[in-house]
Amino acid sequence: MKTLQKDLLKVRVFKTREDLGKDAAEHVANAINELLKTEDYINMIFAAAPSQNDFFEHIVQKDVDWTRINAFHMDEYVGLEEDAPQGFGNFLKDKIFSKVRFKTVNYINGQAKDLQEECKRYEDLLMQFPPHIVCMGIGENTHIAFNDPHVADFKDSKLVKVVDLDEACRTQQVNDGCFVKIEKVPEYALTLTVPALIKGEKIFCMVPGKTKANAVKLTLTEEIKQIYPSTILRSHKDAILFIDEDSSSLLNL
Repeated sequence: MKTLQKDLLKVRVFKTREDLGKDAAEHVANAINELLKTEDYINMIFAAAPSQNDFFEHIVQKDVDWTRINAFHMDEYVGLEEDAPQGFGNFLKDKIFSKVRFKTVNYINGQAKDLQEECKRYEDLLMQFPPHIVCMGIGENTHIAFNDPHVADFKDSKLVKVVDLDEACRTQQVNDGCFVKIEKVPEYALTLTVPALIKGEKIFCMVPGKTKANAVKLTLTEEIKQIYPSTILRSHKDAILFIDEDSSSLLNL
């Protein structure tokens, strides 16, 4: 395992994605238990993506009092069937929300008739329960949540908004095996904004895999600017990026 730092962002590099997931779970569990020494409960935001699978596999086995944690997720497609396996709420229910007993689980409703009202509802929840810990990934186009480069706003006045998804983002969903072809990928989604994510006291970002190599390189080498949304992580006071041999392959380590 190697470590490095870019601006404020700490980076941990592992040989395999399993090693990455195991180490990330250890860090997150330690952070939870430390916070629960002084807080009655904490609030956590989770990302729904195959890149998080190894982390989920290990975190649910940790000795953590989940009954003192309010769970949130960071984005959801608009218009999928309620039981669609590609739905991010359904993905998280399968991987973690049904495996441990949270204090509350707060889903974004992608089937809401009034999307602006749904954004406001979820934004109110996030204001009432500001995040202590954010567990996230980075997209192939450097998006965080569904903040693709063309809609990312580092000074967004909103915490949740409706966005259109760019072609690179929708193609990634096919590459990840979530949809059989791009025509099946929804064009719109609800997402937590960049400021909503950065409000997290601690951020743990898990990014394994060869398809993420260019995104990792851009995250660590480009200027911190909205065209590369993930670069904002380098300005956060307590964030760790976990990468593996594949996703770090374009870096000079």
